[in-house]
Amino acid sequence: MSEIEITEDMGNHCHHDQERKSHHSDNVKKNLISRLNRVEGQIRGIKGMIEKDVYCDDIITQIAATQSALNAVGKLMLEGHMKSCVAERIQQGDMEVLDEVLITIQKLMKK
Repeated sequence: MSEIEITEDMGNHCHHDQERKSHHSDNVKKNLISRLNRVEGQIRGIKGMIEKDVYCDDIITQIAATQSALNAVGKLMLEGHMKSCVAERIQQGDMEVLDEVLITIQKLMKK
């Protein structure tokens, strides 16, 4: 499933009761979990590299790749959130959601 298909499949799944939740399709969940499993494997690999005294530059390269993979998951989540929950709340006149999104984007941009 491509990134475009993922974010298109994430639409209109917000609940506005007391509990904030998003409900993603099974395909979206499967894709996101698969990506996170790869990140988890990369982290285990990095730990193994450290235990085996692998050259520091090689470890740093793997850390950068892992950070990039995790950032990609965050970007997909943000895009889906904006196309579904945020758009829905704006259509309902809830402009406070824009402040929430700005804070979320700032969190993603921190390094």
